[in-house]
Amino acid sequence: MMRWMLGAVMSLWIFCPALAGNLDAVAVNDAARPEKQPATDKLNASVTKLQILLDRAQFSPGQIDGKFGENAQKAMKAFAEQNGIAFDKTIAPELWDQLNAASEGPVVVDYTITDADVKGPFLKRLPAKLDEMKSLEALSYTSPLEGLAEKFHMSEELLKTLNPRKAFDKSGETIVVANVPAQRELPRIARVEIDKTRATLKAFDGSGRLIAFYPATIGSPDRPTPMGTLKVTGTHEQPTYHYNPEYKFKSVKSKRPFDIKPGPNNPVGSYWIGLSAQGYGIHGTAEPDRVSKSASHGCIRLTNWDARVLGENVKRGTPVVFLDAPTDTSSRQQGKTAGSRASN
Repeated sequence: MMRWMLGAVMSLWIFCPALAGNLDAVAVNDAARPEKQPATDKLNASVTKLQILLDRAQFSPGQIDGKFGENAQKAMKAFAEQNGIAFDKTIAPELWDQLNAASEGPVVVDYTITDADVKGPFLKRLPAKLDEMKSLEALSYTSPLEGLAEKFHMSEELLKTLNPRKAFDKSGETIVVANVPAQRELPRIARVEIDKTRATLKAFDGSGRLIAFYPATIGSPDRPTPMGTLKVTGTHEQPTYHYNPEYKFKSVKSKRPFDIKPGPNNPVGSYWIGLSAQGYGIHGTAEPDRVSKSASHGCIRLTNWDARVLGENVKRGTPVVFLDAPTDTSSRQQGKTAGSRASN
């Protein structure tokens, strides 16, 4: 019996290397270009490295989750097009080499958890409905793990996989994280383009060069985003969410307006970029894993960290062009409130 059990354990180790914990810092930093297209639903060291390199190059894959999903492929395609590299969903040698050449240092590094990371306060539970959020003092993280994952643009699953047996709640504990910059400066943004069909946002400089790319959640059939061109009217860090009964959200029972306090789990995330149509903006989200994979109430959602980079580098008056707009008349009513309004 013992011999059989030992054999079974060894078989699991051989055929399921992920269970053996082989996705570690060495595996990611030393990962080579995969010869064939990786799976879209499995953690992969090469894909983790690819996503981090894309993030560093300002071609955001959204949440770094170690999987070759839709957003990773969008960012890779944009990088390939910008650099004149053929793209067919495989990771071309030229693309891999250019990404590595554009970046310095290991892609994952050690990080020592600080007092601020574990101080809180943390929510015991994030309510699913807006009505239940209005009484909360802040829309904080639900755990140190959630905060650390967002700090390094990672999914909680990937962070836990890279750090087995770590609690993430002790100051002084060392963990492995994505090596991404805390702050970024972009060249002056002259124009922002939002592609409704592809669910992407691009920022261009004055010469028309693409300088930043982000996957985005853009409206919905019943609450579409505007047509044509709007302008940036202002930016707000840690916005308050204002609900107006005129929005008539099906999930909200309140017939009166109410506010939801700031925080990373606020309905508009931790950053807001106002646009020149009432109620519309570009903003963060409490669900970075759902960016470009779900619908919005008319606004444009990015991950909190991508919204911050864009917001810190875009100026008031910058044109925001909406591409591939639907032809229905409702989307032409740019003044109609279909999203959310935020303020400091």
